[in-house]
Amino acid sequence: MATSQWWQKAVIYQIYPKSFNDSNGDGIGDLPGITAKLDYLKELGIDAIWISPIYTSPQVDSGYDISDYRVIDPRFGTNADLYHLIDEAHARGIKVIMDLVANHTSDQHVWFQQSRQSRDNYFSDFYIWRDPQPDGSAPSNWGSYFGGSAWEYEPLRQQYYLHYFAKEQPDLNWENPLVRTAVYDLMRFWKAHGVDGWRMDVISGISKFTDFPDYPTPNGEQFVVGDLHANGPRLHEFLQEMNREVLAPFDMMSVGEAPGSTARNARQFVDQTRQELNMVFTFDHMDIDADPMAPFPQKFHSLAFDLVKLKQSLSEWQNSLFNHGWNTLYFENHDQPRVISRWGNDGQYRYQSATAFATVLHGLQGTPYVFEGEEIGMTNAHNFTLADYNDIEVTNTAKMLGTTVMGLTATELLAAAQQISRDNARTPMQWDNSANAGFTTGQPWLKINSNFPTINVATDRQQTQSVFNYYQQLIALRHDAEWLTAGEYQLLLSNDPQLFAYTRTYAGQVWLIVANLSPEIVATTALQAVLGEQKITQLLLQNYPERQRLDAPLQPYEALIAKLG
Repeated sequence: MATSQWWQKAVIYQIYPKSFNDSNGDGIGDLPGITAKLDYLKELGIDAIWISPIYTSPQVDSGYDISDYRVIDPRFGTNADLYHLIDEAHARGIKVIMDLVANHTSDQHVWFQQSRQSRDNYFSDFYIWRDPQPDGSAPSNWGSYFGGSAWEYEPLRQQYYLHYFAKEQPDLNWENPLVRTAVYDLMRFWKAHGVDGWRMDVISGISKFTDFPDYPTPNGEQFVVGDLHANGPRLHEFLQEMNREVLAPFDMMSVGEAPGSTARNARQFVDQTRQELNMVFTFDHMDIDADPMAPFPQKFHSLAFDLVKLKQSLSEWQNSLFNHGWNTLYFENHDQPRVISRWGNDGQYRYQSATAFATVLHGLQGTPYVFEGEEIGMTNAHNFTLADYNDIEVTNTAKMLGTTVMGLTATELLAAAQQISRDNARTPMQWDNSANAGFTTGQPWLKINSNFPTINVATDRQQTQSVFNYYQQLIALRHDAEWLTAGEYQLLLSNDPQLFAYTRTYAGQVWLIVANLSPEIVATTALQAVLGEQKITQLLLQNYPERQRLDAPLQPYEALIAKLG
């Protein structure tokens, strides 16, 4: 496929605004705080920022429950603050990507407040309503991603409404053309104010299997989340309409969060001939440590890191989308814990681990996404108690558990949360070693990671081994090297449990990306055997000094990018 779009050579930086930088001392990050750090982001070298939801919201699900799409939540500032941020970002050559949450709204949105009143007003069919079963129970056994039923009874209408997430997040009815028109109008509104593109929250869920058949329950489950929650029958029709109405006419970048998608069916989203989305976020590689046989809540029953599975997943997406679409590249975001704590080593080899995982990711074909703090090697918050968590997945599970339910004790839930909870990524950005990590002069909305005195932007940038500096080099390479954009991918040593090695080939030349993703010293004998007569002719990047050849063992979490000849 053509590789001439700006986002194909770009690196995009995700900002979780509550936790990025607080300018007014109220303990919550805000838009002026982001504007104040644009020079920092420019120096890092990123091309665009993706800002998680900043619209008016009751914050039941951290802003993903929107009550007014066109008004900035006062917690974050004003519309004028956002317009100023966009102008300042553009002045620095940085594009601005906003979050589009179009699968659901807040139950406080005026659309829902009207819809719940009756079955015959303008907004009645903006949401998905169904009658109770004869015994008064929910229309089906569909479950919510946050636990419990996906159906909530509304006495005013004497009907149930559907909510894939919290009961305060009713799902929109995309079968209603008025809903689609309203969504496209709000997208045009933000384009008129300078927004360059969209990250689309759970976009694969907007089309429903409207008969909502019961899922089978072989283990006696009361509520089930299954395959029918995503990729409904009209999904691609809706996305093609969105492309015609908004994305193509206004040249807006699009990346969709697509749970339930595979490397094969992702082509339906991103093949340029279909005119839908530019990219989708895959979950395949982020689920390699999920235990499919675990009891609910499965998320808190993690398996050990399996590098072979990670290589299989990432390679499948690389190979499937090559010349058929474009990949997103990420290990961290607002919904994922810190990768070096989850799969790497956030202690003795924190620098090496952070840069090794970055190397294997940024060497792939696709657009890399860097989550705030990833560029300095921030870690999970090992100092949290259950009472410290704000993440609704943890708090809801804690309420259901009491002390022991569903195979977890409170102690086990805490250990699991410290490993996998979304709050591990949402702890405030660690700017320096002053009070509250330089994030705020007030009381932070979420507890600060206790390691901020040693892990922070100011300290990292003074180190000989600087994660920030390494990311700068990776990003610069992404901008300059056409082989990173267009080169063919080939996995090496697919079954090696410690080495992630692959080549990128372009215009008759070959580059090697290799990382030892283990805390052990690993021989390179097998790698040399695969490469044969090919030797390193140029080292482009390495996280250990003084390596010029491949015949020496790889040190713990050692990584390099080299040209072969």
